[in-house]
Amino acid sequence: MRLSAWAVAAFLMVGSSLTASAGDPEPSAWHDPSPHRVQFVTVEDGVRLEVLDWGGTGRAVVLLAGSGCTAHIYDDFAPQLHGLCHVYAITRRGSGMSSHPASGYTDQRLADDVFQVIESLQIEPPVLVGHSMAGSELTTVGNQHSGRLSGLVYLDAGADPRDFPWSDPAYRAAVHKLSPVTPPPPSPLEKNRMNSYSDFRAWQTAKLGFAFCEAEVRNEYDFNPDESIGAFRTPGFVHDAIDQGGKKRDYSGISVPVLAIFATPLPLEDVLKKHPRANPEEREAVEQEHVILMQFIGRWKANLQSAVPKARILDWPGANHFVFLSNEADVLRELRAFVGGLR
Repeated sequence: MRLSAWAVAAFLMVGSSLTASAGDPEPSAWHDPSPHRVQFVTVEDGVRLEVLDWGGTGRAVVLLAGSGCTAHIYDDFAPQLHGLCHVYAITRRGSGMSSHPASGYTDQRLADDVFQVIESLQIEPPVLVGHSMAGSELTTVGNQHSGRLSGLVYLDAGADPRDFPWSDPAYRAAVHKLSPVTPPPPSPLEKNRMNSYSDFRAWQTAKLGFAFCEAEVRNEYDFNPDESIGAFRTPGFVHDAIDQGGKKRDYSGISVPVLAIFATPLPLEDVLKKHPRANPEEREAVEQEHVILMQFIGRWKANLQSAVPKARILDWPGANHFVFLSNEADVLRELRAFVGGLR
């Protein structure tokens, strides 16, 4: 199985199990504390998408999650926009409590799903906000339906699925040089992370400095009767299908304002400080990896800027890929300014 570019990032954030469970899980006694209304919108025969509605006043905002995540990834983030926006979020097909059909994972079909939710719920022209692979859905909807949108916000979602670093042999070689032949044994936190949500949260916080809210973990994974964490719900074929159905980024039809935040690497000198014992060969690999990655990011930004010259593009060195979690206050500030400045 070859994971999509975005699936790799999400995979590294949440753990190692990609085994799909059979059927929908039985609801547990746990209650989601986030103040949203849950509904399901039919986008195709037999395919329903979970839509969360936090209410709020002002312009509509629709949040889209990254690969493998669900709308609940925004459970703590969304309520903080209440005073400015009416906030929704969509769980794409193949994830969480949305339907898991055998097909429908092309870029076009996923974008059509998003647009059908907007139309079905008669959402006034919203700002679409997407993380990671959701940038593809944002781009296709923006190209085809700018007249039904107010703006687009890319949360480290500007990567091009047809121009991605892992496709470069030199980049792969540099990464392999830096990968230990024998991985270190897992820490106690990592070994115990699936014992309960609290263990998962402790492991993720130690690793990343933040953790997914409990609702997100419960929607990504099945939970066992003893409250240990079981199988990952998104079937492996979904990641493969999304990867195969991706297309090169084309922003030429977008006519609405755009905000794009890129979680870029730290400057090379700071990256090298993280490898104080690197030998000359390893140091060269670190430099090569950094240079190639920055070249890709440069192309992604130039592609967007050339098609949407007035796009606001921000580089945040050192921010995590889940930038709205690692830099929540910064994202909220930029999003409020962007939405508040729309006509």
